[in-house]
Amino acid sequence: MAYAARRSAQAVAVAVLAATAFLFLSTGPAAAHGFTSVAYVDLTSPEKGHVRAVLALEYDLLVVSAADAGQDDPLFQQGDAAFKDGDPAEQAAALQAHADSVTDYVTERFGISADGDECAAVRVGDFTMTERDGVPYAQIVLDHSCPVSAVAHDVRSELFPDSEGYVRGTKTIVTYDLDLRTGSAALDATQPSFSTDQSWTERFWEFFRLGAEHLLTGLDHILFLLALIAGSRRLREVVLGATAFTLAHSVTLILAALGIVRVSPSFVEPMIALSIAVVAGWHLWRLLRRGTHATDLVTVGDSHVSLDRAGWTRLAVVFCFGLVHGLGFASALGIDQAWSWTLLWSLVVFNVGIEAVQLVLIASVFPLLALLRHRSPVLASWTTGTIAAFVSAMGLIWFVERVV
Repeated sequence: MAYAARRSAQAVAVAVLAATAFLFLSTGPAAAHGFTSVAYVDLTSPEKGHVRAVLALEYDLLVVSAADAGQDDPLFQQGDAAFKDGDPAEQAAALQAHADSVTDYVTERFGISADGDECAAVRVGDFTMTERDGVPYAQIVLDHSCPVSAVAHDVRSELFPDSEGYVRGTKTIVTYDLDLRTGSAALDATQPSFSTDQSWTERFWEFFRLGAEHLLTGLDHILFLLALIAGSRRLREVVLGATAFTLAHSVTLILAALGIVRVSPSFVEPMIALSIAVVAGWHLWRLLRRGTHATDLVTVGDSHVSLDRAGWTRLAVVFCFGLVHGLGFASALGIDQAWSWTLLWSLVVFNVGIEAVQLVLIASVFPLLALLRHRSPVLASWTTGTIAAFVSAMGLIWFVERVV
């Protein structure tokens, strides 16, 4: 019987580690910058049959993609030199000197149609430069001529596709005020177009999917959640921790998206990495001090929360780090506009997508961990300690990389 119990506990331990490894291998890189890109489009209609699109595109990516597509090597040479110099005026001048190549690239991959016909696009004015999260972005204005009788418009974006080999998973965040409708949409390779006539359920799914994908493809956020699960002693702790994390990042996500709070990625990214190391290291510290008693919980009071001092302290730490993670989420979502109920709807649904994935991960890993602790506390300590040590090491490595 004892042998069978040990074998059963070992099988559960293997299952916990396998689930952790699967989550690690199935997610994308933690350092999203340099691997992904976000394009921003604002659509308005000054008059019937006229749609104006203001696009903001990552400058260095636009230069290399447009130069490659148009076989315009001088564009790359001049644009790359301007990028290295860091002079916005020089960067805008480089684009202007090769305006045809850049405009052809953009209009081929971004378009608007109405009643089944493509709206003719014409570039308006000169290229201008702006900055998002410390990254130079080029702005281009396109005027589209559409049928006056159109009651809805279809928008497509295939900017910076994976096939170019420079970035992967490009998202285009579109905000629009067209056809007596206002809203936002998130386009990518799996959903490259949308209609302004879309239903509320379609809008819900777009931002729900965007939130879910961002968590699933962000290894740093996944590891933070794993550290939270491994160090939680009871189901209530991990649920409260995940809820505190969601509430915290919701606050900063909304404030950052509204432009009220602006924090440099040079601070946010290292702090996200540090948060992973700290939360995982917290559990390692308890294991070193208390061994198998690290999971003991001294309840206080008769409330349903019933957290002890260590639980409340850990919850506060998770909440504070959640505020930092929200700034990272805001950077990924990329909405930067004045207050509106449409904006709030998009942000809330984005958060719902994040929370749904968190709950699925908790439901997948924590029951196995609880079963292991019941069958073999010693083996459970070794298993969670291994997970915490790995996660903490990754967090520290990323912290140093991002600081340097």
